[in-house]
Amino acid sequence: MEVLSPHKGRVYDPCCGSGGMFVQSERFVEAHGGKREDISIFGQEANPTTWRLVAMNLAIRGMGANLGAEPADTFHRDQHPTERFDYILANPPFNISDWGGERLGSDPRWVYGNPPAGNANFGWLQHILHHLKPSGSAGVVLANGSMSSNQSNEGHIRRAMVEGDGVEVMVALPPQLFFNTQIPACLWFLTKDKTKHGRNRKGEVLFIDARKLGRMTAPKVDLHEYNALVGAG
Repeated sequence: MEVLSPHKGRVYDPCCGSGGMFVQSERFVEAHGGKREDISIFGQEANPTTWRLVAMNLAIRGMGANLGAEPADTFHRDQHPTERFDYILANPPFNISDWGGERLGSDPRWVYGNPPAGNANFGWLQHILHHLKPSGSAGVVLANGSMSSNQSNEGHIRRAMVEGDGVEVMVALPPQLFFNTQIPACLWFLTKDKTKHGRNRKGEVLFIDARKLGRMTAPKVDLHEYNALVGAG
């Protein structure tokens, strides 16, 4: 969150779940002296129950959002096809193998190459780049394998994204960050303009190995999200 600094503009999450990224964006804005009205929230979620839950989660905080007309698959029924965003924050499900990529062979989002039908990771990354404004930035949590896999065109796509200056930073994260998966994770920071903030960073990519940094700690429970989950059940 601190890296992207989503303090003002349009914020999007293409797989928003219960809305955690939106809540963190609001907290960032308020912590830096801004107002929640400084950001406009857009999201999409395929699961009908979760789609209703995120609407409830945002409503109890007084946060408005455009979550699309209905719960829908982001790849096949994009609810914001013509929209472009200042900030995109996403934690897509890792390594989805049944995302229907074989039906999207000529999709205009695949600027850097067709993602493999057996893994959606590079579908998410290219969908996110497609929806960035020319000056926009994105932060994406993915499986750590996305940084090194060469299977089924993934290596080609990754190289094309890096050489095309779409990748700003890649971070390998410590293990056991998520309770619902043991798969190691990483962060991708994407951009369409490496000349922002008065510095020309074209041709540069920052790689950070943080796998041995940090320490284990007990999780903190957000009571608003807990109450929303209990109410939804």
